[in-house]
Amino acid sequence: MKLRLSPSILSADFSRLGEHVREAEQFLAKDDFLHIDVMDGVFVPSISFGFPIIESLRKHTSLTFDVHLMITEPIRYVERFAKAGADIITIHAEACEDISATLRRIKELGVKCAISINPGTEVNVLKEYINDVDMILLMTVEPGFGGQKYIDAVTDKIKAVRRMIEESGKDIMLEVDGGIYADNLSTVIEAGADVIVCGSAVFNGNVEANIKSLKEVFAKYN
Repeated sequence: MKLRLSPSILSADFSRLGEHVREAEQFLAKDDFLHIDVMDGVFVPSISFGFPIIESLRKHTSLTFDVHLMITEPIRYVERFAKAGADIITIHAEACEDISATLRRIKELGVKCAISINPGTEVNVLKEYINDVDMILLMTVEPGFGGQKYIDAVTDKIKAVRRMIEESGKDIMLEVDGGIYADNLSTVIEAGADVIVCGSAVFNGNVEANIKSLKEVFAKYN
């Protein structure tokens, strides 16, 4: 299982975002991601990054842009996010009227597609789309705000989705997002996650030391 780190810029210093991203990139592997949360103030209470930020950051890094759309009816905007520089576009099952059409449109744009569910959504909703996605994202906190505590009950859901992926025979990444630090990283890896979103655990404090601490845990499993 190839482990990837996906630092979330939601926890970066917005006043020097490009610099902060370049700093993190120095200590990441080439196949790690950069997680970009897009929030519309409707599906979730907060509002965050849009197209101009992604376009601007694209000029500063070669990292894979892991763009997480926490927005209502994302099919309206996936083309613009693809053009802005997204390499992976994640949509929420809870936010789409036609999930299949949205995933299909993302693939038509030549971008990898992913589906996400919130902690309160049953994993069974993913079964219908298991053959259509490159990645599944399980929220391990309630979406919308950084710095929340990991919801322990989601660990069993990670295990269930890992089984679902294995039974499908597909090469699908399993991403987790929320409340993950070096001290609980092993929990999600052992449950089956292979793409780890970390915001505060990367950007709060010394970025180099933070990433090295996380990568030391990765080294036990890679």
